[in-house]
Amino acid sequence: MLFKRLYYRGKRQHSPILVMHSMPNRLSCNRLGITVSKKLGKAVKRNKVRRRIYEAFRLYEPVLKVGHDIVIVAKQKALLSEFGQYYNEIGGVLKRANLFK
Repeated sequence: MLFKRLYYRGKRQHSPILVMHSMPNRLSCNRLGITVSKKLGKAVKRNKVRRRIYEAFRLYEPVLKVGHDIVIVAKQKALLSEFGQYYNEIGGVLKRANLFK
Protein backbone atom coordinates (compact mmCIF):
# COMPACT_ATOMS: atom_id res chain seq x y z
CA MET A 1 0.00 0.00 0.00
CA LEU A 2 2.83 2.39 0.83
CA PHE A 3 4.42 1.97 -2.59
CA LYS A 4 1.18 2.66 -4.48
CA ARG A 5 0.51 5.80 -2.43
CA LEU A 6 3.99 7.12 -3.20
CA TYR A 7 3.69 6.33 -6.91
CA TYR A 8 0.51 8.38 -7.23
CA ARG A 9 0.88 11.14 -4.62
CA GLY A 10 4.62 11.52 -4.07
CA LYS A 11 7.01 13.96 -5.70
CA ARG A 12 8.84 12.32 -8.58
CA GLN A 13 12.50 12.94 -9.43
CA HIS A 14 14.16 11.36 -12.47
CA SER A 15 17.75 10.54 -13.33
CA PRO A 16 19.23 8.40 -16.11
CA ILE A 17 19.42 5.27 -13.93
CA LEU A 18 16.57 5.67 -11.42
CA VAL A 19 13.33 7.37 -10.43
CA MET A 20 12.70 8.50 -6.86
CA HIS A 21 9.24 9.03 -5.34
CA SER A 22 9.05 10.84 -1.99
CA MET A 23 6.56 12.38 0.40
CA PRO A 24 6.41 13.36 4.11
CA ASN A 25 5.29 10.67 6.57
CA ARG A 26 4.76 12.25 10.06
CA LEU A 27 7.24 9.80 11.63
CA SER A 28 10.59 10.52 13.25
CA CYS A 29 12.46 8.41 10.69
CA ASN A 30 12.81 7.94 6.95
CA ARG A 31 11.49 4.80 5.29
CA LEU A 32 13.12 3.50 2.11
CA GLY A 33 11.71 1.14 -0.47
CA ILE A 34 13.61 -0.12 -3.52
CA THR A 35 11.94 -1.55 -6.62
CA VAL A 36 13.86 -3.46 -9.27
CA SER A 37 11.75 -4.94 -12.07
CA LYS A 38 12.17 -8.49 -13.34
CA LYS A 39 12.77 -6.88 -16.74
CA LEU A 40 16.28 -6.00 -15.53
CA GLY A 41 17.31 -9.64 -15.30
CA LYS A 42 17.45 -12.61 -12.98
CA ALA A 43 17.62 -12.39 -9.18
CA VAL A 44 21.41 -12.05 -8.98
CA LYS A 45 21.45 -8.95 -11.18
CA ARG A 46 18.42 -7.41 -9.49
CA ASN A 47 19.90 -7.95 -6.04
CA LYS A 48 23.20 -6.38 -7.12
CA VAL A 49 21.33 -3.25 -8.24
CA ARG A 50 19.30 -3.24 -5.01
CA ARG A 51 22.43 -3.54 -2.83
CA ARG A 52 24.15 -0.67 -4.67
CA ILE A 53 21.12 1.60 -4.34
CA TYR A 54 20.77 0.81 -0.65
CA GLU A 55 24.47 1.43 0.07
CA ALA A 56 24.50 4.76 -1.80
CA PHE A 57 21.37 5.88 0.08
CA ARG A 58 22.86 4.75 3.41
CA LEU A 59 25.85 7.03 2.88
CA TYR A 60 23.54 10.05 2.47
CA GLU A 61 21.18 9.17 5.31
CA PRO A 62 22.96 11.08 8.14
CA VAL A 63 22.53 14.39 6.27
CA LEU A 64 18.88 13.92 5.26
CA LYS A 65 15.78 15.49 6.79
CA VAL A 66 13.76 12.99 8.80
CA GLY A 67 10.11 12.09 8.29
CA HIS A 68 9.92 11.03 4.65
CA ASP A 69 8.87 7.94 2.73
CA ILE A 70 11.13 7.29 -0.26
CA VAL A 71 10.82 4.69 -3.02
CA ILE A 72 13.61 4.31 -5.56
CA VAL A 73 12.83 2.53 -8.83
CA ALA A 74 15.76 1.26 -10.91
CA LYS A 75 15.79 1.83 -14.66
CA GLN A 76 17.37 -0.46 -17.27
CA LYS A 77 20.60 1.59 -17.38
CA ALA A 78 21.19 0.78 -13.70
CA LEU A 79 22.55 -2.64 -14.70
CA LEU A 80 25.55 -1.12 -16.47
CA SER A 81 26.33 1.56 -13.89
CA GLU A 82 29.18 1.62 -11.41
CA PHE A 83 28.71 2.46 -7.73
CA GLY A 84 30.02 6.00 -8.18
CA GLN A 85 27.23 6.76 -10.62
CA TYR A 86 24.62 5.40 -8.19
CA TYR A 87 26.05 7.63 -5.47
CA ASN A 88 26.01 10.74 -7.69
CA GLU A 89 22.53 10.10 -9.10
CA ILE A 90 20.95 9.43 -5.71
CA GLY A 91 22.59 12.57 -4.32
CA GLY A 92 21.22 14.54 -7.26
CA VAL A 93 17.63 13.36 -6.90
CA LEU A 94 17.73 13.86 -3.12
CA LYS A 95 18.97 17.43 -3.67
CA ARG A 96 16.24 18.18 -6.25
CA ALA A 97 13.62 16.80 -3.85
CA ASN A 98 15.01 19.16 -1.15
CA LEU A 99 15.61 16.32 1.34
CA PHE A 100 18.98 17.49 2.67
CA LYS A 101 19.10 19.26 6.06
